[in-house]
This record gives sequence, structure tokens and C-alpha cells, in this order.
Amino acid sequence: MSTRPKSTGPISTGRSPHRRALAATIGLSFLFAACGNDGDTSASTTTAATDTSAPGAEPVVDPGDGGNYAPQIDPADFVDRIDNPYMSFLPGTRWVYEGDSDGEPERIEIVVLEDTREVMGINATIVRDTVYVAGELVEDTYDWYAQDRNGNVWYLGEDSKEYENGKVTSAAGSWEGGVDGALPGIVMPADPTPGEAFRQEYYAGEAEDMAEILEVETSLTVPFGAFDQVIVTEDWTPLEPETIEHKYYAPEVGKLREEKVAGGEGFAELIEYTPGS
Repeated sequence: MSTRPKSTGPISTGRSPHRRALAATIGLSFLFAACGNDGDTSASTTTAATDTSAPGAEPVVDPGDGGNYAPQIDPADFVDRIDNPYMSFLPGTRWVYEGDSDGEPERIEIVVLEDTREVMGINATIVRDTVYVAGELVEDTYDWYAQDRNGNVWYLGEDSKEYENGKVTSAAGSWEGGVDGALPGIVMPADPTPGEAFRQEYYAGEAEDMAEILEVETSLTVPFGAFDQVIVTEDWTPLEPETIEHKYYAPEVGKLREEKVAGGEGFAELIEYTPGS
């Protein structure tokens, strides 16, 4: 989740896709990523504010923390299984997406591994995300996730490598919660509510993806099938505020589709799904 649009949790259409434009008068509730010792997640209210990091950029969501993002992480607040209905990462689960990335065919394969990794004292689930464009591997990422006991899914970091002609060209965007000031964020709330905006990750200048819940009761058909009760998110990053993506999630399956709606062209949608256990 940093310099190209993210697949899982972020499908991919280029990396670090998260930018979101709003009218400055719109009020949003921000799901502040903070777990206390009682496992609760607190919330605060914010409004959109203008991001002047890019000339001519439209207003983007202000998460309301003034850049002082400081979630309180207690490993005791986390559980062993990630079974949020919209983002269930049970071992063995596999998703395959196909689409288009700026005019070239793209294929994304995501699999939840049996292996785990300890991050900030939390036993994190490892999810491997590989991206192919025109049949060539362009990205191979190991993402680390965990679920708190309220059901929120947290993103704890990633080991990401970009490839060209079969060789690693960059590991930019890799980060780990608790290392060099990097902090985890929530990628899927336990109870998605329209208007909630939240940080998905925070590593200043490298990984600052954010999202907002747009809808929670829509329908969508993709090659894998037709679904109701689909939620829609708008994803963006203040590092590239001109790019905006929409993502669609169905209960018991997860992400169905991702598409760029500004800052380029591209989409990826679910063609295969294998549940884990």
C-alpha cells in the first residue's frame, strides 16, 4: 500500500491508489484507529480540508488528527482469526482478479498463507499479493494483517518488491508497524458506515493510504458472480491526491472489484475465489 495501488487491503491497478476528493463543506466521521485496553475503537468527527501538497489539487479528507496519528496498540486486544465478513483472511483463501492497467492486461493473485509474523507483539496473518501486467510479474508483496476483538481488520505492514524483466527494481513502500515511526491502520471496520473515513496505514512520506465508506447496500455483478449487500469505499492518499479508487466488497467473499475513477485508467475484478478455513 504505498507507491502503486494496492491489491488486498487493499486489488491493484497500479500501487498506492488512495486519494479522495471532497467538497470542503462535507462533514465526515473519522474512525480513529485507536484500540484501548478494553478493545474499543474511539471515533471523532472531522470535516474535509484543502490539501495543498499538489498544485491545483481538490480538497481531500482531513483525518482530523493534525498529522499526530497515534493509535494505542495492545496485543491483548487482538484475536487469532481474521473473519470480518467483508475481509476474511482465513488460511488457504485465494482470490484471482483480472482487468486492465493503463491499457495493458493485468492479473492479480492473492492467497492467505498458513505462516504468521509477529508485528508489535501481534501474531499477524500473512497474505501474499502478486501482480502481473501483460503476463510479466511486476509486484510481489507480503502483507501483514490482524483483527481486533471488536472485528476491525488492521494493516500492520508489508514487504513489497517491484519487478522489471524478472529482477527486483524497488522495495519502496515496504514498512512495518512500530519500526522507524510506521504505524498500523484499519483497512476494514467491524461495522462499515457511510461517511466513515480512516487511515489504513501511516509511514510518513511513504505509505499514507486512507479510505472512506461510501455505500453499504449496493449490488454488483463481476465474472465470479452477482452479489448484494456490497459496500463501496473510496481510497486515496495525500501523497498522490489526484488519484482516486473505488473498491467493492461482498460479505463472505471480500473484494469484488477495484477501479480507478481519477488519476489514470484501470480496473480489476474477481474471476476466481477459493475459501479457506
